[in-house]
Amino acid sequence: MARNSFRGSKYKADANHDADFGCTLKELRSLMELRGPEGLQRIQECYGDVQGLCSRLKSSPTEGLSGHSDDIARRKEEFGKNFIPPKKPKTFLQLVWEALQDVTLIILEVAAIISLGLSFYRPPDAERENCGKAAGGVEDEGEAEAGWIEGAAILLSVVCVVLVTAFNDWSKEKQFRGLQSRIEQEQKFTVVRGGQIIQIPVTELVVGDIAQVKYGDLLPADGVLIQGNDLKIDESSLTGESDHVRKALDKDPMLLSGTHVMEGSGRMLVTAVGINSQTGIIFTLLGAGEDEGDNEDEKEEKERKKREKEEKKKEKDVSNGCEKHYVINLNLNVGKDGGVDTEPLSSEDGIDGDVKKKSSLPKKEKSVLQGKLTKLAVQIGKAGLFMSAITVIILIVLFLMDTFWIQGLPWIKDCTPVYIQFFVKFFIIGVTVLVVAVPEGLPLAVTISLAYSVKKMMKDNNLVRHLDACETMGNATAICSDKTGTLTMNRMTVVHAYVGDRHYRKVPEPDLIPGKIMDLLVTGISVNSAYTTKIMPPEREGGLPRQVGNKTECALLGFSLDLRKDYQIIRSEYPEEKFFKVYTFNSVRKSMSTVLKNYDGSYRMYSKGASEILLKKCCKILTASGEPKYFKPRDRDDLMKMVIEPMASEGLRTICLAYRDFPVSEGEPDWENEGDILTGLTCICIVGIEDPVRPEVPDAIRKCQRAGITVRMVTGDNINTARAIATKCGIIHPGDDFLCLEGKEFNRRIRNELGEIEQERIDRIWPKLRVLARSSPTDKHTLVKGIIDSTVVEQRQVVAVTGDGTNDGPALKKADVGFAMGIAGTDVAKEASDIILTDDNFSSIVKAVMWGRNVYDSISKFLQFQLTVNVVAVIVAFTGACITQDSPLKAVQMLWVNLIMDTFASLALATEPPTESLLLRKPYGRNKPLISRTMMKNILGHAIYQLTIIFTLLFAGEQIFDIDSGRNAPLHAPPSEHYTIVFNTFVMMQLFNEINARKIHGERNVFDGIFNNLIFCSIVFGTFIIQIVIVQFGGKPFSCVGLSIDQWLWCVFLGFGCLLWGQLITTIPTSRLKFLKTAGHGTQKEEIPEEELEEMEDLDEIDHAEMELRRGQVLWCRGLQRIQTQIRVVNAFRDTMSPYEGLETPESRSSIHNFMSHPEFRIEDSEPAIPLIDETDPEEEAPIKRNAAPPPPLPPVVSSPNQNNNATDRRSFHCHKDIIKTAIPQPPGSPLHSLETSL
Repeated sequence: MARNSFRGSKYKADANHDADFGCTLKELRSLMELRGPEGLQRIQECYGDVQGLCSRLKSSPTEGLSGHSDDIARRKEEFGKNFIPPKKPKTFLQLVWEALQDVTLIILEVAAIISLGLSFYRPPDAERENCGKAAGGVEDEGEAEAGWIEGAAILLSVVCVVLVTAFNDWSKEKQFRGLQSRIEQEQKFTVVRGGQIIQIPVTELVVGDIAQVKYGDLLPADGVLIQGNDLKIDESSLTGESDHVRKALDKDPMLLSGTHVMEGSGRMLVTAVGINSQTGIIFTLLGAGEDEGDNEDEKEEKERKKREKEEKKKEKDVSNGCEKHYVINLNLNVGKDGGVDTEPLSSEDGIDGDVKKKSSLPKKEKSVLQGKLTKLAVQIGKAGLFMSAITVIILIVLFLMDTFWIQGLPWIKDCTPVYIQFFVKFFIIGVTVLVVAVPEGLPLAVTISLAYSVKKMMKDNNLVRHLDACETMGNATAICSDKTGTLTMNRMTVVHAYVGDRHYRKVPEPDLIPGKIMDLLVTGISVNSAYTTKIMPPEREGGLPRQVGNKTECALLGFSLDLRKDYQIIRSEYPEEKFFKVYTFNSVRKSMSTVLKNYDGSYRMYSKGASEILLKKCCKILTASGEPKYFKPRDRDDLMKMVIEPMASEGLRTICLAYRDFPVSEGEPDWENEGDILTGLTCICIVGIEDPVRPEVPDAIRKCQRAGITVRMVTGDNINTARAIATKCGIIHPGDDFLCLEGKEFNRRIRNELGEIEQERIDRIWPKLRVLARSSPTDKHTLVKGIIDSTVVEQRQVVAVTGDGTNDGPALKKADVGFAMGIAGTDVAKEASDIILTDDNFSSIVKAVMWGRNVYDSISKFLQFQLTVNVVAVIVAFTGACITQDSPLKAVQMLWVNLIMDTFASLALATEPPTESLLLRKPYGRNKPLISRTMMKNILGHAIYQLTIIFTLLFAGEQIFDIDSGRNAPLHAPPSEHYTIVFNTFVMMQLFNEINARKIHGERNVFDGIFNNLIFCSIVFGTFIIQIVIVQFGGKPFSCVGLSIDQWLWCVFLGFGCLLWGQLITTIPTSRLKFLKTAGHGTQKEEIPEEELEEMEDLDEIDHAEMELRRGQVLWCRGLQRIQTQIRVVNAFRDTMSPYEGLETPESRSSIHNFMSHPEFRIEDSEPAIPLIDETDPEEEAPIKRNAAPPPPLPPVVSSPNQNNNATDRRSFHCHKDIIKTAIPQPPGSPLHSLETSL
């Protein structure tokens, strides 16, 4: 050691060309590009050893950095910050440009411009008379000159619509970025500074920090291992290799950012952060600073596709139908994993051969709600298009018949512009019908509703990582919850102890325990636990001491403090560096052991673990005198009955503490052979640890059960403890015939003779199963998968799962909604989840259910309102145009109505806060139509009322109000009072109907809780004020004339009639109206044509909306495809140079966490070897190695000159599809290699 340090200092003299530090950024970067033995060799050559590297970086392996702000600032300046700059968001102008791409708006703009141009043309008056009745009769010059106003007004309203849309998109993106940065700020890491172990935000890490790494961490920076216990890392996110890499000081000390710690613990010296870390380098290669967001997979995809294209220039090309610009199209969607999943957009003919995926696996559907909505919107849009086309045709035919046949006029050349003006007017009317018919507010309503919910859920301790999870949660039918920390308080204390042949029901006095036992007990507790776990003084006077780290270990440390022994003294006597070997806790061992070497060369090992498991390995037990006596299996059974079962039945977790000596005479044991090491133990004592149930949990579970959601407890604790806690929570009640199973028994029942899992066997168990105890992560995953795939009940189950350990990853991924624990959860669990519970509390899940159901209801409310308006407006415009040859509602008025209907209403109705009453009904399920029969009754009922009123006003309004008729007015005639009243009444009816739309289940009181929603009140009031302004001062652009007070009162009264009519409709029972149909189902499998079903086999996700839209394109695209294929091959060559345009979505942000693919979760269901299923502390579970499937054969390795780069050149795509919901191609070969190839 001394020699090494000396050697290190000699190097320091030469290398210190840097003012402060003994090594440069460049040196450290090149060091981190080496792997394994090469890295070790470089460290030995240049720095002597890791200690030498520490001293160069002016850091101490034990004390860490001083933590002075100026030192930290200097390091940030020298070596960079631990932060990867995100891509610039889209500017407001870009969003405006995108909003302008809307087809209906483009049609309107064109029509408006033609109308503008023609309005300035004026034929000589004499001839004007000859152009037919409709053209003549212009009152005066002023009116004629105002002809341009309509065109201008349409353009203006288009601008309004575009600005509103763009603003919404902009605020949505801003919210998303806020959410992302919040997720990143929440991530903290443990470092040693000034000798103190503290937690700092990941962005504050600097080069030279000493970081504590432990099981479940996602490494935030590159570093070199200083000290490690049994450390295994999953480096698949960088290398694609799924095997866990063992890290040790003498073999491979290099730790890389973005990799996951799968087992063990240790300390590392941080050597590279931010854009200089391995992950950062990849981001820079992908143009992180300015052009990030395109995952490396895209480069890889490009290469692959280009090769394929050259090989086979067939028509069956991976093409996206009719895309004009062709940078090989990648469909970026932000999937379950927060990262960006890239998948080629499939063509109509299906996907290329080698992209074909296993189609036998169950498909994951896209967000249910979005699927139903887009499908509905497409259908409505088609109907609207049909109506508007018919309107235009009828108008033109009537005009031609009237002018040339009835009036018998010849076609005069000078009149042509006048006729064209008529045609343009008809065309504008047609487009207006279309604009009103297409519910473009739908996607907006969903977005607003989800964004609003997500923002509010933050206050309810739900941090939503994927928007659609929020809505899926409303459909949840089952929740599989952990016990520790979720249902219980996760504040553990020892309440029972069995020491020296006596069972104490409270912590014994220290003088009752023999001195020899006391020493073994306290040393064992202090040494055989993570040194990051400790008991801190309370934050405020009179509070409870704070427990930091693993709660079970905290309970044991608290026990030693209760025995008036200070564990800190023993820890300082045996620092972690002195440990000979540590067998860290994982879910297979279910125990933890630490080996110390004594001065005489003998060893002593301390163990702790689940009592049933450890007692089986004990052959002696300490008696009251402190001497060991033999411990036979019969004694063990007695102890189980007399001590352990009574403790467990009170809901206590039982832990056994034991030790073993290895004398020098027996020679050096084989430390790798765990089976031989972990036997022949001597039991010191057994403790019972209590973890009280959270006070709010029983009530929350009652609410769930009332809402039709089954709560199941899946825990690693023993069955008696689990049953006791489940009874306290109200999951099971005495006398129920529900099942409580242990993992072993569960496995026995679901597997056939060959040891394979059978779905029908699971189907026999899960409906009654309420508690699964002693379960391994595999069992949890099997149960979740079994419930989701089950077809026993007619409604597909939607399952939510909570998890906190690394090995909960597969279950969290498989579930419809995965909840990770914000406090106790490991980074890996958070990565795999959809929602993070920031307070680890079960009652927050109930809030999530409420918000989810609320989203669904908000959308339905909006639909009910929107469709009523659509039906009325389309019919009015259509019949009005056919009978009076002019739409009673003018284009600009329609656009205004469209603006209140779509944008404002979606804002008002989508922001209704949830109420407790949402939990009184059963979940909707996946196939429930968006528009129920009750809603259909409301829509049709209100449409009948509104149409009656409008048509009465339209055809008899002039007699009722004693005013001039507005029908059959000539071109450019001034606005009439008659049509103004029609327009005003129409808007008033919509305003009052908006209040009706607040209730969709046939409730009578539509004003219930209206003042809780300020947005709603202000929007209704604001719309009313604007309407007054438009009518009184809108004039020509809005085709309005000021109305008198009487007329206004009549309009408001007719509008108010909607509320009274609503009460009448509510009285009619829906069950009587047999003719009512529902609408807005998800696509059923039977409805899909066979060729599309085949195509869907190849897709990971079924997107119903896309299918609907696609059917129309199919015919077009086949013709174009042949030509395109050839052009594309050429373009593909050109475009490999250009950065990927148009691929960024607000979500694809450059966070280290997005880039990381998730650790490879593999669980082989059909494996007969059932793992040892026993005690587990959910916070410490590690993945089960023995259940890992062998990796599938890899594609051929492409050799590359760049051997040292961070990603090994291995193309590997081995994700198990049923576990990783959205297949994520693993980051591909080395980025430099991809660049070389593309250049």
